[in-house]
Amino acid sequence: MKKVLALSALALAGATISGQALAETSACLITKTDTNPFFVKMKEGATAKADEMGISLKSFAGKVDGDHESQVAAIETCIADGAKGILITASDTKAIVSSVQQARDAGLLVIALDTPLEPIDSADATFATDNFLAGELIGQWAASALGDEAANAKIGMLDLAVSQPSVGVLRDQGFLQGFGIDLGDPNKWGDETDPRIVGNDVTAGNEEGGRKAMENLLAKDPMINVVYTINEPAAAGAYEALKAIGRESDVLIVSVDGGCPGVANVAEGVIGATSQQYPLLMASLGIEAIEAWAKDGTKPENTPGKDFFDTGVALVTDKPVDGVESIDTKTGTDRCWG
Repeated sequence: MKKVLALSALALAGATISGQALAETSACLITKTDTNPFFVKMKEGATAKADEMGISLKSFAGKVDGDHESQVAAIETCIADGAKGILITASDTKAIVSSVQQARDAGLLVIALDTPLEPIDSADATFATDNFLAGELIGQWAASALGDEAANAKIGMLDLAVSQPSVGVLRDQGFLQGFGIDLGDPNKWGDETDPRIVGNDVTAGNEEGGRKAMENLLAKDPMINVVYTINEPAAAGAYEALKAIGRESDVLIVSVDGGCPGVANVAEGVIGATSQQYPLLMASLGIEAIEAWAKDGTKPENTPGKDFFDTGVALVTDKPVDGVESIDTKTGTDRCWG
């Protein structure tokens, strides 16, 4: 009998230990896709930090950029699984708010990465690049690179999605302001009246979308000489469309991301300048914030003077211009994607 009781006590102890293991902090990462290099690096950063801190991490992604329904389903799964927090790059920054509120009501900490929700305080915190500044830097660079010819520019705008998520609006509007173009409503793109803008098209943030959007804008005006792109995969697609008509060497392409492939494209002259972001940092800080929340209910604080935590941005180009601070591609390669 004593032996049976001892074994029973050992079994109960084992069950308690197992229960403690199951009670470890768990977190979710929900990205727009799992193919875009930016989100691949974000997942890498979150996974590494979660492993380091002993946090159980589940990752989810949309099938394509703009797949809102998959992100909603992922949030519901994270709530049901008892996760302590969610890191999300939202495809539809307005429509996702109700699902995010359900998660917060259930006691989860929700942090937006890279892409602010609308309104921004729909999430508990946002860890992101200053996306308006990222756009502004490439706009300033393009205008300075053209010099007096900026007054005669023909600009193609390759945006993200027709739903106009916040990240796309901020970069677009930042670029235009940096270039010296008057904005309409700064909360949306496409209502500007400056004749230098040939038009806007959407890319879904991928190379094929960038190629098709560039082809559409070239059909409107084959003499476009400045191309703004939402990210570097879209920029690569735009370059291929320009190359197909022999214009790859006389058009300025600017972008945002600063990934290692994108920095290589700057070094090769495919992209003139890009604004470098730091997604690995965003994700690792997000995991740390979920651990702090699980431990004692602490929420992250914003960067002073801003309504989000600014993870930094740097202009990368091998053709620096006066008045616009930048780093070269060697430095950009050393930093990509920290």
